[in-house]
Amino acid sequence: MDILIVGIISYVMGSIPFGLVLTKIFLKKDIREIGSGNIGATNALRTGNKIIGYTTLIFDILKAIIPVIYVKIYFPELVYVSSLCAFLGHVFPIWLKFKGGKGVATYLGILFALNIYFSLIFIISWFVTFGLSRYSSLASLVASISIPIYLLLSSQFNQVFFFTIMFILIFFTHRENIKRLKNKEETKTKIY
Repeated sequence: MDILIVGIISYVMGSIPFGLVLTKIFLKKDIREIGSGNIGATNALRTGNKIIGYTTLIFDILKAIIPVIYVKIYFPELVYVSSLCAFLGHVFPIWLKFKGGKGVATYLGILFALNIYFSLIFIISWFVTFGLSRYSSLASLVASISIPIYLLLSSQFNQVFFFTIMFILIFFTHRENIKRLKNKEETKTKIY
């Protein structure tokens, strides 16, 4: 019974579409009709309102941190269930016909909750890649693969499977970006 409750609550929290909610309230716009049509923080930045973009980023991180830390404290054996369900909630929200964001900010929230060092590896990898390329999508992919690589190199094999699955999911959500990167058609992102 616990696994079902943890899974549902984590999914519901992860599925709150903050990018959509914030742009609707403060800009009177539908984020799904802007830029890539995605509800995540990168597309929220494309509204031209940096405050909306960064607020979306923070909330998308927090909606994973809150359930995962709670589960980590009270149901530690279910922490990966909570993490996965929060991520899937963001990517496939029931309220938006299962068309959500790409999951990167939510994944960062999961990393913060599970292990602060993982989140630092992710952030450093993201900023180095972004600084060199100016592609948010490429930075997200490199940062996501950096965690299982780090775990393999440091012989922490018991966690490699979960983080490899997370990378595969992020690779899946970025499949259109990958095509555009290959064809040199991807849009560079301004983060400030």
